[in-house]
Amino acid sequence: MGVTVQKRQASPRVATGPWRADFAAALRAFWLSRVVVWTAGLGAIALWGVHAGHRVAFDPAGVTRPFGAFGDLLVAPAARWDSVWFLNIADSGYGGGDRAAFFPLYPLLVKVGGVLCGSALVAAIVISCAAFVVGLAALHRLAVIEVGPEGARWAVISLALFPGSLWFSAAYSESLFLMVSVGAVLAARQERWALAAMLGALGAATRSAGLLLVVPLGLLWFDAWRARRAQLRDGAWIAAVPIGLAAFCGYLALDGEGAGAPFSAQDTWHRSLAGPWAGIADGATAAWDGVRQLVHGPPPPVYFDKAVGDAMAIGRHNIALFVCLLLAIPALIGALRRLPLAHGAYAVCALLLPLSYPVEPQPLMSLPRFEAVLYPLFLWLGLWLARGPAWRRVAVLSVFAVGLAACSALFATWHWVA
Repeated sequence: MGVTVQKRQASPRVATGPWRADFAAALRAFWLSRVVVWTAGLGAIALWGVHAGHRVAFDPAGVTRPFGAFGDLLVAPAARWDSVWFLNIADSGYGGGDRAAFFPLYPLLVKVGGVLCGSALVAAIVISCAAFVVGLAALHRLAVIEVGPEGARWAVISLALFPGSLWFSAAYSESLFLMVSVGAVLAARQERWALAAMLGALGAATRSAGLLLVVPLGLLWFDAWRARRAQLRDGAWIAAVPIGLAAFCGYLALDGEGAGAPFSAQDTWHRSLAGPWAGIADGATAAWDGVRQLVHGPPPPVYFDKAVGDAMAIGRHNIALFVCLLLAIPALIGALRRLPLAHGAYAVCALLLPLSYPVEPQPLMSLPRFEAVLYPLFLWLGLWLARGPAWRRVAVLSVFAVGLAACSALFATWHWVA
């Protein structure tokens, strides 16, 4: 009596072998883009100085300027605004209040690095830059699988030059999240489910959007399961992704701050749940008000906070932020049409999250930072650039580089960006 053996289908071909080419592409993009960031940032300080009022108001203890005049100048393009929050958490923990809005993995690494090298700020910048390079390498390897070698090349370069990439070398958690999120998806694409879950859990301990990594990991597992390349126990690993968030909430609860502190702390930034359509509508209205201000002049002075300043500044920011949203739409559609569903679905969910929490009176605040870590947008952009004429690549990357330089100049001089 014969026994029928049901064979598992072979895994689709994925990038394997040495990472030399991936890191070579990552390093080229890293150095090209960071030259833009530091040149623009230091040049702006030389020409215009820094906004002393913002510097004193937001960093009264001087944690972003501990090295003296020359040393402080060198780190200026990487140490502003939210850097103060991360450095203070690394130094003295959460301690109640608004710090719970910043997830723990990055400041924990900064604290450890600061002990090893003697400076939390140096450790923060080194960690961010190193994570950025590794994240770009992982993106290159994932892009080779999804859009081919030429598309991978332009995906990495476009992400590195995107204006929102400013924060990848700053004392912010963006580059760490890029590394673990792209790494998790790459591991799942290679059907290494335990590794994907571990990296996903680290993502959920890095920022709130990390919890959404269950979307691409789950969809990639489902595709493999349907093709009989994965089993139910492989999918069970994905349930470990929320552990990162649960551990943070549990720590805060034990510390007396409450398990919901990471979410209630968002009130400090005037964020409240209103749904994605409210965020889009509010962003469009705010941008239109900004256009009217440019045409007809400012209204009576209105102050939002020390960072943004008067109503004219808010209006200009709202216009720029809405343009960022509009530019994301074709990339989002392209990702849904040209890439596996796991990537496009993740991009949709991750973009809807900040849109659901508009800020008054700057509804789309920080949108370029949120977009910068949405790797599917850049997978599609790399494919689109690779398939188009040379002038398309020159035009897009030139606009990106100019935007990156402008944002870097504003950031380094203590003017609010995003």
